[in-house]
Amino acid sequence: MALRIRLQRHGRRNRPFYHVVVAESRAPRDGKFVERLGYYDPLTQPATIEINFERALYWLNVGAQPTETAKALLSAKGVLYRRHLDIGVKKGALTQEQADAKFNEWVAKKEAKLNELKKKYEEAKRKKQEERLKLEQKVREERAKKLAEKASEKAESTENTSENE
Repeated sequence: MALRIRLQRHGRRNRPFYHVVVAESRAPRDGKFVERLGYYDPLTQPATIEINFERALYWLNVGAQPTETAKALLSAKGVLYRRHLDIGVKKGALTQEQADAKFNEWVAKKEAKLNELKKKYEEAKRKKQEERLKLEQKVREERAKKLAEKASEKAESTENTSENE
């Protein structure tokens, strides 16, 4: 029985949402699975990836093979890097403390980069909203100006008709 870590598609048309699961390789994409490890939402900025780190590491250690996309997700969350460090510890290249220090340093850098990216998207979204509000204000002013002109024209026409009588 060959196990794969792969994505199960959920969500509606044009709005994908994926569950990261461990399933037998012969099972259908959205069919039976052994364990659900987390989820992946590609539509958020930046994409949301939630994975149970310990269980994913366990399944990799017992031989489950990730698909290319699942491998990218596991790599982004640091599961593959942690596994790489654990193998180094087993071989004697590193001590457990060194491996933990390297991994914690990597996690800190990753979180800083992700926070910076989130700030960038929020700033861009805020600027876009401000521009939209400015444009909307201009449109309101133009409409008010046109209404004022029409009202003054109407007042003049009623004044002219009352003088003619």
